[in-house]
Amino acid sequence: MANEMAERERGDMISADKVTGTPVYNQAGESLGEVYSVMIDKLSGRVAYAVMSFGGFLGIGNRYHPLPWSMLHYDTSRGGYVVNIDKSTLENAPSYGENDSVDWSDRAYGKRLHEHYQVPPYWI
Repeated sequence: MANEMAERERGDMISADKVTGTPVYNQAGESLGEVYSVMIDKLSGRVAYAVMSFGGFLGIGNRYHPLPWSMLHYDTSRGGYVVNIDKSTLENAPSYGENDSVDWSDRAYGKRLHEHYQVPPYWI
């Protein structure tokens, strides 16, 4: 088991399955949710989004918010990612429910998402 863990984390690198479940905070230290999944562009190999689960109770009624990966900064003292947004920005962001589907190849959706957070699209 120890060898497997060593293979999954080396220096500044981390396995995608270890990112899932990592807490996300705003700069005020408020918990916003946790990373539900990581979306990777298959063609470029770039990490595009961290999909964060937000809201709900005991996993019921969760909303999923894709955050552009460039917004997340890992804080070793918190053991989680920090983003420069407040809860109202997140609440009004593009999101989807557990029974919804997202067309990740839809550039219009991606553009709207990046415009909401005021960050350049990962594909530029």
